[in-house]
Order: sequence, then C-alpha cells, then structure tokens
Amino acid sequence: MMARPDDQRDAATKVAQAKALLGVDPRACAALARTLPPSVEVRFLLGAALRRSGAVAAALDILTPLAAERPGAWGPQYEQGMALAMLGRSIDAVAALERATAAEPRAALAWHALGDLYGMTDPARAAQAQARLLPGSIGDAAFVQAVLAWIDTPGSATAEALRARFGIDLNDPAALRLLADVAVRERRDAAAADMLARAVTAAPLYAPVRFHRAILLFRLERFAEALAALEPLLTVYAAAGPVRALHASVLMNLGRERAAVEEFAAALAIAPGDARLWHAYGHALRSVGRQSDAVAAYRRAIEIEPRFGEAYWSLANLKTWRFAAEDVAAMRGLLEGNTLGPDDRAHLHFALGKALEDAADYEPAFREYQAANAARRAATPYDAAAHSAFIQRSIATFSPTFFADRAGLGCAARAPIFVVGMPRSGSTLIEQILASHSQVEGLSELPDITALAAQVRGQGKGAYPQSLADLPPAAFAELGHAYLDRTRPRRQTDAPHFVDKFPGNFLHIGLIHLILPNARIIDVRRNPLACCVSLFKQGFAAGQGYSYDLADLGRYFADYVALMAQVDAVLPGRVYRLSYEALVDAPEQEVRRLLEHVGLAFEPGCLAFFENDRAVRTPSSEQVRQPLNRDGIDQWRHFDPWLKPLKSGLGTLANGAADRP
Repeated sequence: MMARPDDQRDAATKVAQAKALLGVDPRACAALARTLPPSVEVRFLLGAALRRSGAVAAALDILTPLAAERPGAWGPQYEQGMALAMLGRSIDAVAALERATAAEPRAALAWHALGDLYGMTDPARAAQAQARLLPGSIGDAAFVQAVLAWIDTPGSATAEALRARFGIDLNDPAALRLLADVAVRERRDAAAADMLARAVTAAPLYAPVRFHRAILLFRLERFAEALAALEPLLTVYAAAGPVRALHASVLMNLGRERAAVEEFAAALAIAPGDARLWHAYGHALRSVGRQSDAVAAYRRAIEIEPRFGEAYWSLANLKTWRFAAEDVAAMRGLLEGNTLGPDDRAHLHFALGKALEDAADYEPAFREYQAANAARRAATPYDAAAHSAFIQRSIATFSPTFFADRAGLGCAARAPIFVVGMPRSGSTLIEQILASHSQVEGLSELPDITALAAQVRGQGKGAYPQSLADLPPAAFAELGHAYLDRTRPRRQTDAPHFVDKFPGNFLHIGLIHLILPNARIIDVRRNPLACCVSLFKQGFAAGQGYSYDLADLGRYFADYVALMAQVDAVLPGRVYRLSYEALVDAPEQEVRRLLEHVGLAFEPGCLAFFENDRAVRTPSSEQVRQPLNRDGIDQWRHFDPWLKPLKSGLGTLANGAADRP
C-alpha cells in the first residue's frame, strides 16, 4: 500500500526536524528518528545521533551495515570510523576514515580525524593529512575566525554559525579536537584545554583526544596531569613511538630521569630514524651522568639530520667535552651555506664559538658568540625598558609597611629551599651541595612559582606585583599550599626539605616570602662580568631574551642586584647571600655556613657533592660532577677587550662589586 502524500510530507518534516536536532540535541534526534520509517537517511541520523549521545556500540550496529551499503557516501564512512575510534578500535577506524576521505576529498573534518589517528603512530603522515587547505580546515582563515568568535562569545549564535557554514557539531569529539587544534595555534590554551576535557569525557576511549590533551598539559608545564592523561594509552599504544616519546618527556620533567632514559630507548626502538628523538635521548642520558652515551646519541642525531644545529650545540654544552678538527670544519661548512634555518644557524654559531674558545682563539670565538646572539635577538625581541619598569614596580611595592601589614600570613611549611639569582651563577652547584645532605632532595628548576605569579597577575587592580596588595589574607596560605601541591608529584623521597633552584624566582621574591614565610631563600652571587659573559656564551633553549645583547645583559644584572638590595633593606636577613667565588676559595667554611642557615647539621657528603649520582638537567651537569676548582673564575677575561657594552649596562657593578655578599 502506497504512503499517502500527507504521510510523506509529515515524514519529510520530521526528518528535517531530526536533522536540525542532531547538532543541538542528539538524544532528541535519536528519539524522533526511531519514530520514522527506517530509510537510509533516517538510519544515518539515528546512528549519528546515538554516537553523539554516547551509545556508541548501538550506533555502530546501525552504521556498519549502512556504510557497507553506501561505500561511496562519505557520511556513513565517517560516522562508522568515529564510532570505531570512540570504542578504541583505531585500526578499523583508520580504514573507515580513509574510505570517507576517498569518497569526499574535501571533507576537512574527516581528514583531521584521520590525521589524529595517524598521529598516534606516524606524525609525518598525520601532518600530511591535516595540511590540506580545505574549507573548515585548520588552515582556513574564515574557519579560524569563526572558531575564535565562538571561543570569545560562546552561545547558540556562534555555535550555529560553525554548524551551518562548516558542518561543526559540538557534540562530536572529532569536531572538538579540530576546534582545540585551532585554539592551540591561536594561543587560546584555556579554551583548548576545556574542549579536550569535554572530548575526553564524551569519548574516554578515543585515543587522540587523550593524547593531545596530554601534549597540551605538557606544554603548559602541568606535568603530573599530563602523566595522568597519558597513562591509559600506554598499554594499548605501547608500540606507538609518539606516545612513548611524550611519556619519556613527561617523566623527565617530573624528575624521573632514569625511567625517562628507558622510555626514550623504547621510543627509539620503534622510530630509530628520528633525529629529534635521539637528541632528547641524549639529554636524558646526560642528566644521569652517562656522558659518552649522550655524545653517541647527539652524534646519531647529526648523522640522521646533518644540519641539526642544536645537536652540535648540545655537544658543545657538555662543557667538559671538546670538538675534533673535523667537527669544526663541518660546522664552518654548514655556516657558509644557505641551507640553514635561523635556529640551526644560531646554535651552530654558539657551538663553533665554544670550539674556538677551547682552542684559545678568543677573538674569532667572540665573533661567533656575537653572531649567535644577534640571530637569537632577531627572532626573540626583548624589551629592556619594560623589564626595568617591572623591577621598579617591585621595589616600590616591597616597602617595610607592605610586608609588615601581611606578617603572619602564608603557609607555614618549612620544606622548600629556594636557590635564586642569575643563571650561570653557581645555582646548580649549590643545589648539588644541598642535595648531598641526607635531609634534602634536589628537584632542579621548577616552573611553579612562575605559574602562581601568572595566576596572581590578573587578580588585583594594579599590575603585578602591585596586585599582591589586593589579595585577601587567606589567599597567601592558599597559594603556599598550591605550590606544595604542584611540586609534590616531583618528589621521589621523604626528605624533609627540597630545593627549587630556578634562578628566575628572584623576580618573585616578594611572592615567595608572602606565601611561604618559613622557606629558606639563597641568593647565589657571582662576579658580574664572569656571570654575564657565561650567559652570553650560553645557547639557552628559551626564556633568556635579555642575554642576547651585552648592554641588555648588563642592565638585567643591575636590575637583579637592585631588587635584591631592596629585599635586604626591608627584610633584613630574609635572603642568605652566598658568593660563588668565596665558595671556591673556602668550600668547607662556606658549606658549613650555608647548612647552618638552612638549619641543618654539617655532613661530609656535602663537600663530596661530586660523588652524588643524582640526575642533573642543567648546563652545569658535568661541572657539578667534578670537585671545586678555579677553572671558570677568570675565563671572562679572555673576552675583556670586547665587553664595553656590557660594562656600560652594569654601571658601577662592572668593577666586580657584586661578587661578594
């Protein structure tokens, strides 16, 4: 019996209603679809709605035969692929999504989802899949603007604009992954984190959202959370190189260097031709004192990628290692060509400068260091005036009244020991000495004070650190406890004290005092010229933009001294100042004084710090595994003829007045 025209119109109306509901209320869509005759379109809507509602197995029961019936229709192939992916059946999902993209090569969402699944095992193939410039892809400027409009003004109107123009359904985990990718590229990290968390909740077995959430958390230095996000993947994807490599990097940043060495080795067994992975493996090996193995890893990275400038710099950065003549020739040859990117070129200039300095060829060495820093400065602009203004705001804020009004606040914990100052001042050495005591654990350079300062920055009326004045009294204890919570995952022992030796924490000295008033603070001070020249020669990965120009470098050091002088004036005795040169001249005397200040009994192991086999990740890792010596005290003098801009920036400090407490 033929359907009456009125029935057909009614069914068509309901199908249209179901379509409209799919992107808004998938449960209502599914309920409506079940009342309709099971046409191909209705079956598709029901399967898609069930998938988005979380009934993925039931959706797959509908979508699998539908996809078989319609092999040339990309929609059923895509829906089946995503249902398989959400059930953790990644291999089958890849096959289905490949059918979807073959059926419709302009299906940006399917390509992105396929790239996500490729990315679990083959990053190069993933990048190729997601690089297509299609409407609704990450390279589509109109799509990016629509996504940003939705992020800035979330609501039905902006969501509907995404759905209507680009087919984006916010109930689809694959769509949330695509939007999160746009957000990350546009530096909207908070929005990306929210989208990925929603996608994980909606599809806990969909591996790409967990993986990319772990990547984002790692980049945000939320390492414990990154590990928690990654752990469910480690069994299923034990043979996936990118997963193992990310796991290794997370372990490194949680202070589990020896476990990281094993993970990097496992990742390299899967991807032996990955130069960047060999380079990271070299860093891990170096941190645990396996220098010869680290050298071999860096060498392997260069064999795979001959223009890998950072690998050459990593060899130079071993400090106690020397280049052979053929290495110098290779670096010169690379620098004479036009095939290098700016980052590789800068690293090679730093490495060649170190090689020439080791050969006592000081003027050419200094020219190489100048070229390296000039390249870095061009890529990383630095505003010396803005930094000096921040220091002056800090000095103005940190008055006796400011601290007196907040006395007795904060977290009472005595566990943290902060080692602050300028990089290359001896902070790694001080941490190594302290960590050789039975009551102290060294945690290296932690990002947590910087993160808490960023959290405080927008909470008051004025700019940070004036914004500290607007915090309620209870906030200081909360921040102190937050610091302890953030650092706890890095603890490997039950020692009563731990060292956070991030030098840049001096910028937040007032915050540290207010949130952890019983924590010890040690300011390591080195001869200004020696310290600054060492900084100028150091190819830092990031974060030291002031060091790329001698005048800026001198001014930064002078600002540091000025801020610490203000703290000394308003909080006498709060910061213990230790001279690197005094420590070298009278180690036992200075170590005893240091331990007394921290409240610890002297232990001979603190003088034999070089026998401590703990992992060390900073550029001084080889140096702190040797007894104290004066080798580095006067090295800066070799470059004295070219230091006029530095001395100008330092002002009166250029006479070395800051090298003693």
